[in-house]
Amino acid sequence: MAIFKILVLLLSLFCFCQAQLSPTFYDQSCPNALSTIRSSIRTAISRERRMAASLIRLHFHDCFVNGCDASVMLVATPTMESERDAVPNFQSARGFEVIDQAKSAVERVCPGVVSCADIIAVAARDASEYVGGPRYAVKVGRRDSTAAFRAIADSGDLPSFKASLDELSDLFLRKGLNTRDLVALSGAHTLGQAQCVTFKERLYDNSSDIDAGFSSTRKRRCPVNGGDTNLAPLDLVTPNSFDNNYYRNLMQKKGLLASDQVLFGTGASADSIVSEYSRNPSRFASDFGDAMIKMGDIQTLTGSAGQIRRICTAVN
Repeated sequence: MAIFKILVLLLSLFCFCQAQLSPTFYDQSCPNALSTIRSSIRTAISRERRMAASLIRLHFHDCFVNGCDASVMLVATPTMESERDAVPNFQSARGFEVIDQAKSAVERVCPGVVSCADIIAVAARDASEYVGGPRYAVKVGRRDSTAAFRAIADSGDLPSFKASLDELSDLFLRKGLNTRDLVALSGAHTLGQAQCVTFKERLYDNSSDIDAGFSSTRKRRCPVNGGDTNLAPLDLVTPNSFDNNYYRNLMQKKGLLASDQVLFGTGASADSIVSEYSRNPSRFASDFGDAMIKMGDIQTLTGSAGQIRRICTAVN
């Protein structure tokens, strides 16, 4: 009986925390919060279209490392290592200054109310919408961490560009996300660019899972010797538009990263989802929005946990 009571208490606490996240969380405390963030994000992307992909990725990298708590924003101090310096993020993760600018804009309207974690989540949605992706209802009410977690970022909680389908599936499952979520969220690679070092090996190892003509084209940008930091669009056809071309590419063996191409051609359940999204862009857009909302629930700090940082790069 005692164990049953403990389980009921834990369940009620979980439900209470989840209930605190809501699209209307700031309606009374800061009614202009979301519109202020949206304006700031749209301005940033209008200056650099690539920033849309960077902001979506930043939200992903925040949530997968100890939850959606803006820990990725914290800079290193003498007593704390920064997630920015973790291998998957170093000289790769971008958009920090855009989040800082949005935070400054919101602080002018409602000081001390809106968390950096929420700004990252809202920015990802606004970025998606700006380049033609879905506008989904972001739940807000998160609070910010008081620490960064570089060791976790370096320990495999962020997917490798060489990851197998099993490795990706296991990682997403640990975060409460299923195969459909994995395939939908991977569709964010319809946008953005990758450094040659992340896919060069795939171009030159004579693999059977890459189209020969595609490989030849990509080699021009990524020579066998040197050029590791050269950038190449993940989707050659529509690199700056949110669409379902990513899935068509996978079906033609034109996925740029190995971790992209493993989603199709193995005979696993992901194959049918990739095929479905290649035919039905509306289903992809809907599932992407749902998966982003689901990802935004990972290990959130709510209530009195954490804090509302005054600036996103440092603990109060």
